[in-house]
Amino acid sequence: MNYKTLLSFILPFLIFSCTPSPEKQAEELIEKSIKAHELSKKWKDVASVKFKRSTRILDENGTVESESEHWLEFRLKPYYEGKMSWEKDSVLHVANFNGSKMSYQMGENTIQNEGFLKAKKSEINAAYFAFAQPWNLMDENTWLSYEGQKTLEDGKKAESVRVDFGVNSDVRWFYFDQVSDQILANELHTKDHKALIENTSYDDSTGLLLPKVQKSYRTDDTGKKLFLRAEYLYSDYQVTLE
Repeated sequence: MNYKTLLSFILPFLIFSCTPSPEKQAEELIEKSIKAHELSKKWKDVASVKFKRSTRILDENGTVESESEHWLEFRLKPYYEGKMSWEKDSVLHVANFNGSKMSYQMGENTIQNEGFLKAKKSEINAAYFAFAQPWNLMDENTWLSYEGQKTLEDGKKAESVRVDFGVNSDVRWFYFDQVSDQILANELHTKDHKALIENTSYDDSTGLLLPKVQKSYRTDDTGKKLFLRAEYLYSDYQVTLE
């Protein structure tokens, strides 16, 4: 076997061995995004975050089904706690997870139904997940895979990362801007629907780049938008450092 023939066999193996795995590429991309979302503060130094979230839910005809306004508080250290409070019909509602137990107070009444409390804890966790990106994508319970470049429906070029959260969990794809490394959107696949959640704008008032406006669209199997399902407006951020 001559030198050129030998080289033709060896080169592909050398190139393959030097190429990072899809998981490693995804981790590197998320780490770059974390740096892009940290301005004058670091997420690792944050002890708690509080903010207001206004929500509009729309049907496929554009009719508003509901509107709500919640205050959300998350304690990150020394352990995770979440609290969601709002007023409805002049009655204060408070759903609180203290790190080990869920509770719900409606005015003077304490709600103890386990199914109801579980649903409210899921709401708190979903609210945390929606605003704490990209930091929460590096959770040890996630499985990451880089899936190459993608052109979004609005023409923006993005890097795509698939994020799995375990067996029987929903799957998401996160799309990162190729220039700024900021999260442009994430695509959600559940058992009964598919959605694209766009980060329309960000808030930089706290020294961190946090969501300001998010829009959630129902999509078809190809990822094409069908209709606007929800709008989220985040405001009044308060970040406390440890």
